[in-house]
Amino acid sequence: MNKLVSIVGASGVGKTALVHALSRTGQFATAYEQHAERPFQALFKEDPHYALANQVDYFLLRAEQEWTQRGTHIGSAAGLMDGGLDLDFHGFSRLFHRRGLLPDAEFELCRRLYEYIRLSQPPPELIVRLWADEATVAERMSGRQRINIANAEDTVLFNSFLDEWLASLPAGQVLSLDVTNETLEYEQSVKSILEHLSH
Repeated sequence: MNKLVSIVGASGVGKTALVHALSRTGQFATAYEQHAERPFQALFKEDPHYALANQVDYFLLRAEQEWTQRGTHIGSAAGLMDGGLDLDFHGFSRLFHRRGLLPDAEFELCRRLYEYIRLSQPPPELIVRLWADEATVAERMSGRQRINIANAEDTVLFNSFLDEWLASLPAGQVLSLDVTNETLEYEQSVKSILEHLSH
């Protein structure tokens, strides 16, 4: 079974750009968030009644991606997730619940589905948590060409949910990186992650 690395953080912090940078090393098999391809993302942006369908779709996509990433057919390359199942629950589902987009009963369904998947599939061996100051996140968000449900104003709350989740994990499972001053090539972050995985 191959190792799995998940890149997590608030929307706009640079998860996808870092995954692209890491993939160029040739050491990873990658899986992306697929905003444009997801059937409920655009619908959810226009109508909050699609929140539950959107989250269930993402949970199933992420479970499928993890299963594929850990498969032996991709050789010895580590799996690399842009976001991931845990981020979709602990970050986005909790954010949407707090904002009233997921009522209590629907959030409970999300929790049950997430926990059931995690019982059958192990969590990533390494979670790389990215963070940057609010101004940097807002600037990066403004230049993105994708469907965003979360926005720059959600960053503080979103990060508080991530802090709570990550604090419950073993310290060796989490690598926290400040990417405020990184270029989109992420040279320093790539170096830090590769060094961490080599130990």
